[in-house]
Amino acid sequence: MARTTGSHSDITGPRVREAALRLFASTGFAAVSMRQIATEVGVQAGALYNYTPDKQTLLFDLMRTHMEELLEAVPTNAKLPATARLEEFVRFHIAFHHARPDAVFIAYMELRNLEPENFTAIEALRRRYETVLENILQAGAAEGDFTIGDSRLATLAVIAMLTGVTTWFRPDGRLSLKAVQDQYWQMVARLVGVSDGMASG
Repeated sequence: MARTTGSHSDITGPRVREAALRLFASTGFAAVSMRQIATEVGVQAGALYNYTPDKQTLLFDLMRTHMEELLEAVPTNAKLPATARLEEFVRFHIAFHHARPDAVFIAYMELRNLEPENFTAIEALRRRYETVLENILQAGAAEGDFTIGDSRLATLAVIAMLTGVTTWFRPDGRLSLKAVQDQYWQMVARLVGVSDGMASG
């Protein structure tokens, strides 16, 4: 049987994931059907199963890909002072997530829809990313440059603050992305007790 025009796996597979990403982010995982995804891609509903066994697998693959790309890209230069590493992390987190608002939305809002095994896998990836920041905070505290109480709590607070930028920032808004990064770095620096002089660079 001839393959449907435009249905080559290296073309249609990514299109299926892109369509699922858009629909899950705009409508919510529970409200999206495989038929809707197929319509968005322009293939028969049955053809989707050549690329994914079910909707749950699609959701998991989208989340896992996002987290793996994040872990691959996050800077981890342990030779830098902790303050420089923290500033680098802040700027990276904002820029990386700003460029992927749908993936960020799904990564946080659709966790509840993952099956237990998939949830455990994604949580492990999230914990690895959080550990990058927690190690920076612990190093800064050990060096005497940061004043923090519970490093785990501080880690979660900083990540929540930075991720929130994706919900409101617009490129054509009052502030540029760099200006937002500058101001968020100052706020994070104050949060962890970095002196104004050290945070101004």
